[in-house]
Formats: sequence, structure tokens, C-alpha cells
Amino acid sequence: MSEKARQFGEQFTVSLESETDFVGWRAAARALALAGTPSSAVTFLTPSATSQSLFAEASSPLPRPDDDVTFSISKVFVQKAETASHHSDPDRYNFLYHLLVRVLDEPNLMKIASDSDIRRLEAMVKSVRRDAHKMHAFVRFRKIGDADATEDDGRYVAWFEPDHFIVEREAGFFMRRFAQMNWSILTPKGSIHWDRETLSVGPPAKRSDAPADDATEELWRTYFSNIFNPARLKVKAMQAEMPKKYWKNMPEAALIPDLIAGAENRAKAMVAAMPTIPPPTHAAIRERHWSAEMDDTGETPPPPADDLESLRKQSETCRLCPLHEPATQTVFGEGPANARLVFVGEQPGDKEDIAGKPFIGPAGQLFDATLEDAGIDRSTVYVTNAVKHFKFQPRGKFRLHQKPNGDEIQTCRWWLGQELKLIDPDLTVALGATAAQSLLGRSVAVTKERGQLLESREGQRVFITVHPSFLLRIPDEKRKAEERDRFRDDMIAVRELMAA
Repeated sequence: MSEKARQFGEQFTVSLESETDFVGWRAAARALALAGTPSSAVTFLTPSATSQSLFAEASSPLPRPDDDVTFSISKVFVQKAETASHHSDPDRYNFLYHLLVRVLDEPNLMKIASDSDIRRLEAMVKSVRRDAHKMHAFVRFRKIGDADATEDDGRYVAWFEPDHFIVEREAGFFMRRFAQMNWSILTPKGSIHWDRETLSVGPPAKRSDAPADDATEELWRTYFSNIFNPARLKVKAMQAEMPKKYWKNMPEAALIPDLIAGAENRAKAMVAAMPTIPPPTHAAIRERHWSAEMDDTGETPPPPADDLESLRKQSETCRLCPLHEPATQTVFGEGPANARLVFVGEQPGDKEDIAGKPFIGPAGQLFDATLEDAGIDRSTVYVTNAVKHFKFQPRGKFRLHQKPNGDEIQTCRWWLGQELKLIDPDLTVALGATAAQSLLGRSVAVTKERGQLLESREGQRVFITVHPSFLLRIPDEKRKAEERDRFRDDMIAVRELMAA
């Protein structure tokens, strides 16, 4: 131990370079702890603490420890201390040094959850992480400059009011999320700026430095009001996750009071518009007393056809469920009648409904490309869907896909069953949960059963994987590429099963 640290009453003051200078704190704390300096003899000052104190001292020369003195500290302590260093508590660095001294004397201290200092550390860490989560969720960029400029040319500015010094710490999240945008995030605790290549850190800002509105916000408010679900509204839970302090910086927040006030009437309207749901006993009663080939509509399927072309003609006049009414046409399967490999999707999409052919939309194009990458000849396989009509909800000029329900899947299974009976493939691939449910007669968790070889109700081999439309809905480009590779690997596994 140095002579300086041995002196009774010797005090050390350490001035840190910034509010989040954990590196500087760590170096100073190590030197002080190695010299045996008690926490009562050390004061750490951040720039804000220094500016507010009339008697702030300059940094004291740190004690020089003996050359043969060393120590190690757990990674858990370092990680939690680094996170806590972003807390707004002005005494945080003094507390962390106090805790460091204790941990050196009590190696198992970090495992004692009931200790008051450990509870304080955990509370600080939790508060910083929660603040980071709020920043990820509630930052709203507004475009400045030319409203008609492209995303590449324009600049976007956001104003956020964090509780802690997390802005620089969370910069990586926004760099990854908005890598191709020029943006700035301004806060009272510092600012960050990204030009698609370099991140720079700036001083604290004022609310007036950020734009108050932009041309796209009315469109966003319209979208928000349309996706608001009054049936799931829980005001206290919403305000716990989205405290009112963030509302003033979010364009959609102005709509919330009126949406809450009208939630009850909107929920009643939704209930009134819902179809009548059969009681739970309905399925059991139908199974005991109804013919397996009779649907709720009272329509009876035609006699089984002798070939696929005859079955296709029969399907064109299918009226077994209400889905035929809004759909353009029945979309039957396509491919060789003697195909050894059959792929079953969910239902036709918008483009398929108009053209009358399966798998020709964006998901179908991705499917074709993946088969080619996996070495499967698309012309030799048969592709079809579990449901033959497009189920959708009209929204302006668009028709939004809706997932078929259990009754619709079961009703349309008559057609799928006839297709598979006539083709008699060596292997059937279920693309997604709806196809798997139709083939296996039960709900299927694709994430858990993906890649497995199962047996259908008719004794046919069924391979489970995702529907290619799932890949198109992934927003993160890195994850999308990973999932496409995984889907290709599934197709390679299918090819190898066929070869075996």
C-alpha cells in the first residue's frame, strides 16, 4: 500500500471526463482499490456535479499501489457496474466504488440478493434497461428539409427525454435499425448523429431544436387509429408500458384519449359484427351424428372424381363454405398427376385468386427460387393449398389476407384429400401451420415440429416447414437472410428424403 493511502484522513477526488466515463472510473477505482483506499476517502465527480459545486476540487494524484499487489473481480460485477454507470443518480460512481471495496472483501456478495447495496445496484440496472427499452419504443423521427426528398437524401430528427444517460449507449440499436438514413436523436442528456457511415456524439439539446411535425404524421395517425383494438384495451397496463411523459413526443398520442373514450362503443360494434361461434360441443355432436362429407352449409361434396382434371372441374362450382362468395374463383392445385412430391400451402393470395393458379405471387416466386437452389425440379412437383378460395378483408383498394379458421380448413380438406388420393405421392410437404393442420388433423406449432417427418391421417409421409410468405414478412434483413438459408436447407432435406 502506498504511503499516501496509509495516511489517516487522506482524501482523493477523481474528476471524470463525462457522465458515462466508466472507463475512467474503472481505471481510477482499480488504482485506489489496489492501494487499499477506503470508499470514505474517495469522491468521484462527474461534469454535472463539478459544475454545480462551488467548492469542487481538481482531481487528486492517485495513490500508487505496490507492484506485487493485484486483484480480480467478477465479470458480473463489471457488467452491472457498467450499466449502472449510465444511471442519473449523481452519487452512482461513489456508490460503485463503495460496492467494489465490499466485493473485494466479500467475494460472494454479488450472490446475496437481500443485501441492501446489491438491491440498490439491481434497481439501478433495471431502471437503465427499462429506460433503454422505452427509447427503442418511443423515439419518433421527423423529416426536416425537403419533404419530397428521398430517404437517402433527407434527414430525420427525433426528440427524446430519457431518465438516464443512455443516449450514446443505445446508439448501436438505431445505427442497425436505421442504417440507411441520415438521422439525429436530440435529448437533454446528450445527442447522437448518424450520416450512414459515422456516428458522432453531441452536447445536450433543447426541445425547440427538434422539428414539431412533418408531412407523414397524418398518415401515421390514420394507421394508428385503424389498428387500435378496443377489445384489448387495458388503460393501466398501457400507461405502465407507455407513460404519459412520452406522449407529447409521439404523433399518435393525441388520438389516445378519444380512442379510450370510444373504446366501449367500438368494442360493442366489433362484437355485433362477429359471426356466431358454435359452442364447444358442436364439433363433438357433428362428429357423432353428421356424415363426414357434410359441411355446416348443408352442401354435400360431389362423388369422388377419377382423375385430377375432373376433380378440378368439380371444384370450380364448390359451395361447401362461404369463402366462395367474395373470391374470384377456385384456385386448384397444379402439377403432374403422377408427382412423387407434393407441396401444400395455406390458401391462394391476391394474385393467385385473380389468375386462378397457385404459387405465382411474391411468396410463390421465392418458393420457386428456393426449389431451384435446393436442386428440386419445380416442373416435377405438384403444388396446391389447404384452402382453395382466397379469404381476405377489403381495405380501400387492397385485399388483406385473412387466416382461414378451423371449420374452413376442415371443410376444404375434402378437396385436398381427393387430390392426394389421386396423386398418391411419396412425400407431402406442409408449408406452414394451416397446411400442417389440414394434413395432420390437429394444430401444429411449426417452430417446434419443423423439419420432422410425420404421418398424415391417411398414412402418408408429411414433412413440416414454414410457408415462404413468412420469410417475406421478416423486417430485419439479417434475420430474413438467415431464415431463407434455413428454408433452403429444409428443401435440401426434402430432396434427400426423396432420393432415399
